[in-house]
Amino acid sequence: MATQPPTPGPDAPVSSGETGGPAFSPLYQQIKALITRSLQSGEWKPGEAIPSEVDLAARYRVSQGTVRKAIDELAAENLLVRRQGKGTFVATHAEEKIQYRFLRLTPDDGVTGPIERKVIECRRQRAPSEVARALDLKAGDAAVQIRRLLYFRARPVVLDDIWLHGTLFKGLTAERLTDYRGPMYALFEQEFGVRMIRAEEKLRAVGADAPAAELLQVAPGYPLLSVERLSYTYGDKPVEFRRGLYNTASHFYRNELQ
Repeated sequence: MATQPPTPGPDAPVSSGETGGPAFSPLYQQIKALITRSLQSGEWKPGEAIPSEVDLAARYRVSQGTVRKAIDELAAENLLVRRQGKGTFVATHAEEKIQYRFLRLTPDDGVTGPIERKVIECRRQRAPSEVARALDLKAGDAAVQIRRLLYFRARPVVLDDIWLHGTLFKGLTAERLTDYRGPMYALFEQEFGVRMIRAEEKLRAVGADAPAAELLQVAPGYPLLSVERLSYTYGDKPVEFRRGLYNTASHFYRNELQ
């Protein structure tokens, strides 16, 4: 017996005819969109369990298999996490598996250890034109600039210049960044309600200028890996623009292509 589409209502998918979009959208994709909408609205908080597949199937009036396929895709995209025998949970950057998802620098010996962070500055100012374009801001809109160092085994390895959407990060200070012991993305998630979903990166080789060389304890002109990142939250909204300078003398940048 064919699965019937969800009955129209506040939780039901909108038909393509109402949106002017494609003529057909697979049912599980519609359910995936509804679950994502609930994640975005904060109905289920990071780290919390979402309803069971049976409950979601009843809620959306679809088969359990349809819900399972939607959840499988959301888990593959690191928005949800399945835990054997416990259920499905909203992913959080506080989890070790998730927090290192956006940091691809790996020691040559493969032995990862604790990362120490030093915030050099955090200030609120008008976004430069390049940053405004990247974050989809208007000229003169506020942005938060962060400069920090990451230390591996007590040696500075990454110098980050980070720009954040000013409206979303009101009240962010160097003290709050320093006092928070977990990863920065977990702080954004827990205290500002902004979750980084995905990122685009551009890599190139550069020589260290004098200020970067001093902070990274290398000679001016020393070869570094420049990683430019634009991070997005729900709805494909850009919220973070950063440039990181990586000293790869004893580390490599690791990525998986599938």
